[in-house]
This record gives sequence, C-alpha cells and structure tokens, in this order.
Amino acid sequence: MTEHRRLVQTLAKGLLHLVYPGICGACGRSLTLHQSGFCDSCCAALTADPYPTCPRCAGTIGPFAQTESGCTRCRDSRFHFEQAMRLGPYEGLLRDVILRLKKSSGEALADLAGRLWAAHSESKLRDIRADVVIPVPLHWWRRWSRGYNQSEALARAVARRLGLPCRPGWLGRIRYTPLQTRQTPAGRPANVRGAFRARKRATLHSRTVLLIDDVLTTGSTASEAARALREAGAARIIVAVLAHSVG
Repeated sequence: MTEHRRLVQTLAKGLLHLVYPGICGACGRSLTLHQSGFCDSCCAALTADPYPTCPRCAGTIGPFAQTESGCTRCRDSRFHFEQAMRLGPYEGLLRDVILRLKKSSGEALADLAGRLWAAHSESKLRDIRADVVIPVPLHWWRRWSRGYNQSEALARAVARRLGLPCRPGWLGRIRYTPLQTRQTPAGRPANVRGAFRARKRATLHSRTVLLIDDVLTTGSTASEAARALREAGAARIIVAVLAHSVG
C-alpha cells in the first residue's frame, strides 16, 4: 500500500508539473521535475562562498588572518552574541535575491531561499544545538508597510528543516528606527540601541537561541537583538544570516 501511494504521488507530481511547470525563483527559467525552488545553476550561485570567514562576525577575511579575537573589522566591537555564520557574501545573485525579499511580493521567495539555505547549511546549523529559532523583528509599521518580515519567513524555513520551534513572538521591536543602511558605521549602534525587548511570555532561561536575519553588516542590529534576549535569560545566541555585507 505504501509503494502504491508513493507511485500515485510521483505520478500526480509529474502531472502537476506538466500542467503548471515550476519556475526558478531567481532566474525565472522552467524547472525540471526533480528541481525545486531554484534551478541547478542558481542553487550553485546562491550557495557558493569562496572566501574564508570570521567566526565572530561572518565577514570575509584573508587566508592567513588571525581570528582568535575576531577579525580586524570586529575585533574592537562588543557583541552580545557568541558567533555569526552566513550562507555567502552580499554580492551577485544572493544580493539580488535579498533585495527582492525586502519587497511586499517577496514572501514566497523568502521561503524558497530559507529552504535552500537550511538544506545547504544543515550540518552547521545543527552543530549549534539550538533550542529555539527567533527572527530579528521588524517594527510593526515597517512590517505593515511591507506585508511580512523576510527574516521571519527565513526563520520558519530553517526551523522546519531543523525540527525546532520558531518563536517570532518572543522578541519585539519596540522603537521605530531609521534604516541602518542610511547610517554611518559609527552611528549604527546608537540607531538601534534599546530598539528590542523580549516578550514576557518568552521562556528563554538557559536556552541557546539561533537568531535569524537576512543581512549582517556591522553586527549592531543583531547584537542589540541578542542583548534583549540575553537580558531575558538566554544562555547562548548564535546569529545566522543569508549574507554578510561590507558596506
């Protein structure tokens, strides 16, 4: 019976593909029956990271860089998270996809990107041994304007793959802040200071949190979000982002 059901599902999937052929979420080309979300070429481009990275801030470093205390960019910065990891650098196709995620029409693409990310980085993400996945929240006004939070869509996809609870309601953005991309690097920490607060219902005591965002640049936003989680009792906070940007 199980074999018969599997055959029926395979035939149904093939028929559905003939009637409604899938297209790549990145380039728009038609997908084959065995492809899902992105074509092979785009999958390779989105998951390629040819550079060594700093284990503290996920920034690109040279092949012989000393990173015991972080890289030259983050060594003097105080973070409230233990480490950061990325899918890749903020360039090329990955950058193009992330920019599309920030539009109101990007929710489905965010889910596809999150699933690809989780599948590609599953072993690294599991090694964190997180107890819960939490996305960096948007202020309610920005979320209402956009229609969704891209970091939450990414977090849900990652949590499903890891079999972990996703708790977007455990962390709130309590203060509207101008876009970080419009601030100088020196002004970014002050721009987000005090912008986050853990909710009273959040049960974070002694837990390890996987904090999800789309992009990390100076680490100021992730650090401030991590500070709020730590104040609520979280023991460890590991940041995971789609991309690290240098600008």
